Amino acid sequence: MHYKISVLIFIRNQKGAFLMLQRNKSPNKGLWSPIGGKLEMDAGESPHECAARETFEEIGLQVGSSEFHLFCMIAEKAYEGSSHWLMFLFDCKRSIAELPTTIDEGGFAFISREEIDTLPIPETDREGLWAIYDKHRGGFVSARANCSPEAPLEIVIEQAIDGTTK
Repeated sequence: MHYKISVLIFIRNQKGAFLMLQRNKSPNKGLWSPIGGKLEMDAGESPHECAARETFEEIGLQVGSSEFHLFCMIAEKAYEGSSHWLMFLFDCKRSIAELPTTIDEGGFAFISREEIDTLPIPETDREGLWAIYDKHRGGFVSARANCSPEAPLEIVIEQAIDGTTK
């Protein structure tokens, strides 16, 4: 299995609800997650550039690199038993006012942090990513997750740098 590299972008509205996408495509078809996508490695795209591009492509919001805070890098081993993922998680410092229109990737909703825990979301998000967001979004965390179908999900924080949570 080879690594795929992706970003997830956590964006909120003015009331603090998160923009979530109910995905129409694999991986995570039918599940809710923040927006994001795959890094264009052939173009030499950086994770920050990918976050800016995906934000524009998926919701039409032009965001500069300085408006993102990279708070987590997580290596997911054997996700769905088919590939490894290196994911970069960004907190967007700019809020949005209106719900974006539905795209090929899926439909959007603003969802409170408490409600997210009741949604159908990827297991790694439920068991790790949202807890990492809650605790470390103002700092930085490096983590790894063993997602192999033959073993229970295991998420390990390898390094954490504290920061002020906003």
